[in-house]
Amino acid sequence: MQLSEHFSFEELVASETAARYGIDNTPPISYDANLRHLADGLEAVRVILGNNPIHINSGYRSRELNKLVGGQPNSAHLTGLAADIICPGFGPPRAVCAAIIKSPLGFDQIILEFFSWTHIAFAVPGIYARRDQLIIDSGGTRAWT
Repeated sequence: MQLSEHFSFEELVASETAARYGIDNTPPISYDANLRHLADGLEAVRVILGNNPIHINSGYRSRELNKLVGGQPNSAHLTGLAADIICPGFGPPRAVCAAIIKSPLGFDQIILEFFSWTHIAFAVPGIYARRDQLIIDSGGTRAWT
């Protein structure tokens, strides 16, 4: 089912890890609005990145999947409001993060993770978007620099 022009429900919930371990990664129906909000946010990111295709490494995660992959217990992935993405047609993840940070997009959090992908999260509609900007690598978590 298409949630927006370029993003489907299936790609926002797909997980090779869940499939490999037999984990049901189907979100509750109550998260449908969040997934649509995420898809709309990713459409805005796509525009910022010159309309280059975005590959989603991870979107919604069930609690079991999130724990298995070492996700944070309060991760926005758990409610369908975050995605880990790459955009090879635009450039490396640091460039993706920098372009999003420079934009007026109302993201809640952007994280350059291990210099390999971009984590982007959106706040629940109507809630203030913090625009947190972080880097996570083997040295820990720090502010964007």
